[in-house]
Amino acid sequence: MDIATNESCVKTELQSARRYSRVKFYDRLTRYLFLTCAILMTVIIVSIVIFVGKQGIKTFNDVSLIEFFTSTQWQPDTGKFGALTFIFGTFALTGVTILIGAPLGLAGAVFMAKIAPNWLREILKPAIELFVGIPSVVYGVVGLTVVVPMIGEYLEPPGYGLLAAAIVLAIMILPTVISVSEDAIRTLPGALEEASYALGATRWQTISRILVPAAMPGIITAIILGMARAIGETMAVLMVVGNSPQFATSLNMATSVLTTQIILEMGHTPFGSAWNNALFLMAFVLLIITLFLILVVRFAGRKGGMAQ
Repeated sequence: MDIATNESCVKTELQSARRYSRVKFYDRLTRYLFLTCAILMTVIIVSIVIFVGKQGIKTFNDVSLIEFFTSTQWQPDTGKFGALTFIFGTFALTGVTILIGAPLGLAGAVFMAKIAPNWLREILKPAIELFVGIPSVVYGVVGLTVVVPMIGEYLEPPGYGLLAAAIVLAIMILPTVISVSEDAIRTLPGALEEASYALGATRWQTISRILVPAAMPGIITAIILGMARAIGETMAVLMVVGNSPQFATSLNMATSVLTTQIILEMGHTPFGSAWNNALFLMAFVLLIITLFLILVVRFAGRKGGMAQ
């Protein structure tokens, strides 16, 4: 009887050892797989940055750095490659988009997090997330058929320009701003809200003076993510901004931005020409701006984590 019991124990221990070895092997394999994927993605991103940057820097063989960044003369046929119009248009469009979209997104996040009843929140949450899956060309069509004619009727015809593009982009970034901001507000400690009510504050005072400032790192992250989407958007902007290489002096003046100008002209230029290199340099500038925004998001997230 003792011998059978010992054999059973030995057999159980061997099975446990084999099971542990298999688990350890799969853990090691998964770790190496994830490490390989991370290294591969890093190599791809670095390769893209190096390729675009190397090709773009060749622009300075034909155009001076000062002319490229300070001139508004974009006339490739005559050898003039001033990109200030497109750089300014990109920043102006992003700024106006955030001025429109950030307050609306924050208001929507506050409503969903602290005001809306649970049944309404359960309806609005998936509805807002559904907007992310809508193709940008659909937003462009709506802007082309609704926003542009409306601006042309009430402000100045034909209605193309920064304002039309900003309205379309503001609608596009709303899901990002609302979702991230709502998560930032809902994850705050409940003691903050309870302490505010205990001191006699109203719900609006609690939201505006306690909850929103406390969730500000997350809200800033949401706004910066919205900016990153607005800067990189192409198709919707292409359909409503006007696509004219002229410096915008008003919101309803047709102009162009980095993304639209690149997509309009890249297919018509021979690779390695000064024109093609200038477009690569514009893409490199756009890439640097996007990477900078990502770093700002990381910094804001770290500050938020430290504050909590």
